[in-house]
Amino acid sequence: MSGVSVSASSGRRRGDLDGLRGVAIALVAVFHIWFGRVSGGVDVFLVLSGYFFGAMVLNRALAPGVSLSPLPMLQRLARRLLPALIVVLGGAAVLTFTLQPQTRWESFADQSLASLGYYQNWYLSAAASDYARAGEAISPLQHLWSMSVQGQFYLAMLAVTLGLAAVLRRFVGSRLKTVFVGVFAVLAAASFWYAIVAHGEHQAGAYYDSFARAWELLAGVLAALLLTRVSMPMWARTAAAAVGVVAILSCGALIDGAQLFPGPWALVPVGATVLVIAAGAGQPRHEPAPLRLLAGRPAVALGAMAYSLYLWHWPVLIFWLVHTGAPRVGILDGLGVLAVSLVLAYLTTRLIENPLRHPDSAGDADRAARVWVWVRRPRFALGSAVVLLAVSLAVTSFAWREHVVMQRAKGHELAQLPERDYPGALALTNRIRVPQLPMRPTVLEARDDIPATTLDGCISDFVTVELINCIYGDPDAVRTIALAGGSHAEHWITALDTLGTRHGFRVVTYLKMGCPLTTEMVPTIAISSEEYPQCHEWNRRAMDKLLTDRPDFVFTTTTRPNADEPGDLVPEAYLGIWDTLSANGISILGMRDTPWLIRDGRLADPADCLSRGGDSVSCGVKRSWALSETNPTLDLASYYPLLHPLDMSDAVCDETDCRVTEGNILVYHDSHHVSATYMRTMTAELGRQIAAATGWW
Repeated sequence: MSGVSVSASSGRRRGDLDGLRGVAIALVAVFHIWFGRVSGGVDVFLVLSGYFFGAMVLNRALAPGVSLSPLPMLQRLARRLLPALIVVLGGAAVLTFTLQPQTRWESFADQSLASLGYYQNWYLSAAASDYARAGEAISPLQHLWSMSVQGQFYLAMLAVTLGLAAVLRRFVGSRLKTVFVGVFAVLAAASFWYAIVAHGEHQAGAYYDSFARAWELLAGVLAALLLTRVSMPMWARTAAAAVGVVAILSCGALIDGAQLFPGPWALVPVGATVLVIAAGAGQPRHEPAPLRLLAGRPAVALGAMAYSLYLWHWPVLIFWLVHTGAPRVGILDGLGVLAVSLVLAYLTTRLIENPLRHPDSAGDADRAARVWVWVRRPRFALGSAVVLLAVSLAVTSFAWREHVVMQRAKGHELAQLPERDYPGALALTNRIRVPQLPMRPTVLEARDDIPATTLDGCISDFVTVELINCIYGDPDAVRTIALAGGSHAEHWITALDTLGTRHGFRVVTYLKMGCPLTTEMVPTIAISSEEYPQCHEWNRRAMDKLLTDRPDFVFTTTTRPNADEPGDLVPEAYLGIWDTLSANGISILGMRDTPWLIRDGRLADPADCLSRGGDSVSCGVKRSWALSETNPTLDLASYYPLLHPLDMSDAVCDETDCRVTEGNILVYHDSHHVSATYMRTMTAELGRQIAAATGWW
């Protein structure tokens, strides 16, 4: 998104590439605001960034006798990238404090630091593999992943290019350019291969991966190296420009980039951008018509503030949705979001970017913005204000994170809460009186109130297909219950571990994030509906191991919520698992899934809702919506004599409501997983049902 649109060969200004940036940012904003899709515009920016930055660094490296110190280029990058970013982060921080609940402040603090440190993409990549954070609301800083990718690439490009030049320039002379072509071609091919592999293994994580994105920037670098003296007839230039522009304009409508990038389909926007670069390369006597359109005043003006517009449009959109509570914008409020973003981008470009990026032209910027008195102050004062804002952001982010850490340090108390004060599920099952006391875990403690299996690394993550077996309960016992499936089977480990120790059986885990026991050939992740091929392979391995180990019982979930209609159901793909286990004489403890907090078709986080002022009922769901009148598993139990249905719904919901707090304890640590603290209070009722099913005590 940054760079100066100057030809890599001649030094002439490429107005068409300024305009292409304008078209790209328009596509990004329009598709984000109204369609919720990836347009391919970011991929265009990545190629252009590689082209212009690569040309700048390579020109220095290939020029005999020119200093190879990276400091001038690093200073130029800092002036270009940091001021606008810091201002946007400051504005987003104010809006987060004003509009968002406290439960969102920690994530914002983490991502602010990640954005300032240019590792936001790795933060998001890790979050995409972390089931505990998979349901988090979309961040107002999520779009800054591409800034981090570019920043990391710039540093790597400087190190590789200047390092090779320092070592080889005196030995290879004029052949240094050929060396660069070979090195960057190999790196681009390796990155593209890695992108294909990573995309197949875990697309959500690969989307933010610097190594999976590097080939797009390297395509721009290779264009700067190889297209310096292109000689193409006008018809070829026109065709290349037309095909490139049409492909870029149609990419968002025809390709679902959020699901298909950075795999092979990203070749469409990347290749299209290279075509446009090629169409205007060299010294053409006349520009092709598509390039003249790109070089028109509207597109060029938009391109001039593309960086600031990219920074602003996403947080403006997200905070507007937070304010309205709507899942998406309409035509009119979308136009409002776009208009506000354009105004903020214009002001940021004229009052922040240009004065600090072009010191010599600061006077022009001052005269253009004479109405703001503070702009007429020396450039040093403006730069100092930006630095002070950056320091303030870093200090407040670290301070809030430390505050949250101190709050969660009390989490060890959760395992010893007195039953008389915090009866939890016993308030429903045993009608125990509930005193008036503060809820535990608190909304800030909830995120870490998770099962021991997650903390112990005893659940396979989204990427791996390896089976992880851990033993809980009584490890020396002869009798065994296999806890198998996804995280909705996992959260029962807290109670099963206690019961195993108390009644002499061991619990062996066969768990994978977001992956219930199923025969579905193409499973999907419930939250995102993203295809999940690792789940199918893991299921194959888990079932083979279960049949080999032959536990006394397999404890697994037997139902799922009906996302679009009231009630819950038994997925058809679960039946194949029951058939296989039954055919091998393995009994099943079939647990009805706990209610999910789904409202208006979206998962609702109870900690967020409570911190916004909601109460236990308003933040929960109606039982009639979350659960069918009877357990759907019972309709099939007669066909499976070895299936023993378990149903803990009455330990979570009363006759009418599934509240988010019971007996002074927060029921859920997120929108659909029971907190470990509440699960401890369900142990007695779970033990009663397992005893009836197994006859062990």
